[in-house]
Amino acid sequence: MRLILFNKPFRVLTRFTPDRDRRCLADYLDLPGFYPAGRLDYDSEGLLLLTDSGRLQALISHPRHSIEKVYWAQVEGLPDRAAIERLARGIALSDGPTAPARVRRIEPDVGPRVPPIRYRARIPTAWLELGIREGRNRQVRRMTAAIGHPTLRLIRVAVGPFTLGPTSPGSWREVPGAELAKWLAGLGGPATKRGGSGYRPRRPAGTKSRPRVGKPR
Repeated sequence: MRLILFNKPFRVLTRFTPDRDRRCLADYLDLPGFYPAGRLDYDSEGLLLLTDSGRLQALISHPRHSIEKVYWAQVEGLPDRAAIERLARGIALSDGPTAPARVRRIEPDVGPRVPPIRYRARIPTAWLELGIREGRNRQVRRMTAAIGHPTLRLIRVAVGPFTLGPTSPGSWREVPGAELAKWLAGLGGPATKRGGSGYRPRRPAGTKSRPRVGKPR
């Protein structure tokens, strides 16, 4: 069981198969047997997790664990305290209200995007850090749009304890086995050895049967 942290560039598909002239993971990664664990939109940047284990892939994506994902969003305009508090309390979207989020203003040291965001001389921009535990489609973009500050650039910087670290766009690194095993044990149960490190979910309270898990890819 292995876990790869990939810094996905802007306008790259989160899959290994190409779609017309759009770039995909195969343009950056030569890792047979690995699959994305979770999504990251074509027009978003940053941390994407990949694994060779179907069990780990399902674990990372399962809403039961409410794994926090942290994003840096460059938004149009300057959100005031009231706008930030609305994001923190939860926003009513078309598919229902969002859960409370962790939100703060930041000034990150990030390089320019290629191609750059649209520039308007009379409209300033600001950066927000948002920590969410849901996985709705384009959730951060919809949340900032709902408070009147559309997202111009979106970078995911962390998933649970895993961060981009020193990786540059288009590069990747592997999580050490001991670090991965420690995280898995803290999430739901001890790491096991089934031809390598693995994961055994906790048995739900009041049940006697062993929970089903997907077969490793």
